[in-house]
Amino acid sequence: MTVEVRQAQRSDARDNRERILAVARLAFATNGLDVPIREIARRAQVGAATIYRHFPTKDALLAEAFAEQMTICSAIVEEGLAQPDAWLGFRLVVEKLMETHAHDRGFARAFISQLPQEAGFTADRTRTLRMLAELVDRARATGELRDDFVLEDLILALMANEGIRAESPASRLAGARRFAAFMIQSFQTSPTLAPLPPAVRLPLSTP
Repeated sequence: MTVEVRQAQRSDARDNRERILAVARLAFATNGLDVPIREIARRAQVGAATIYRHFPTKDALLAEAFAEQMTICSAIVEEGLAQPDAWLGFRLVVEKLMETHAHDRGFARAFISQLPQEAGFTADRTRTLRMLAELVDRARATGELRDDFVLEDLILALMANEGIRAESPASRLAGARRFAAFMIQSFQTSPTLAPLPPAVRLPLSTP
C-alpha cells in the first residue's frame, strides 16, 4: 500500500468521523437520546459498521458528541465563578448558557440529560456542576439569589429555553435573551424591574 493511499484512507476516516459526530449531535438534540445507531448511520450516509469502528458503543458516541458542549459549559461557569460579584457572575452564567443554547440546540443536553458514564465526560460534568453549585452558594450569600433556589431550577429554565421556536437564528437568540432576563428576575430575592431585552416575534400556532 502506497503512502498516498494510506493518507487518503486516513483522510476518509477523519471525514467520516466528523460527519458522524455532526449528524449525531443534531439527531440527539432534535429527536432525543434514543435515536438508533442505524438511523444515525443512514443520515450520515455510512454503514453502521463504520460508526462502530469509530465508536465501539452508543455510549461512546454520546459522550464524544457532547464533549465539545461540555467544554463550553465549563468555560462559561468558570467565567461566572471568576467574577468578583457573585450575583453578577450568576447572571452572566444564566445569560450565556441560554444564548449559547440558542445557537446550538443540543447544547443544554450536557446538563439536562443523563448521559453515559464515560470516564472523561463524567469527570468534566461533575466538575462543572460542582463549580456551578459553588457559584450558587456565593450568589445566595450576597442576598440577591433567593434562598430556595436549587440547581434543578436552572435545569428547568434550560429545558424551557430549549422549547423556543423561531423563524431565524437571530430571532431565536433574541427570544433566549429575553427569556433569560425573565428567569433572572424570578431567581432574584427582590427583583429590580430593569428594562427587558427587546421582544421578538415568534410563530404562534392557531386553532
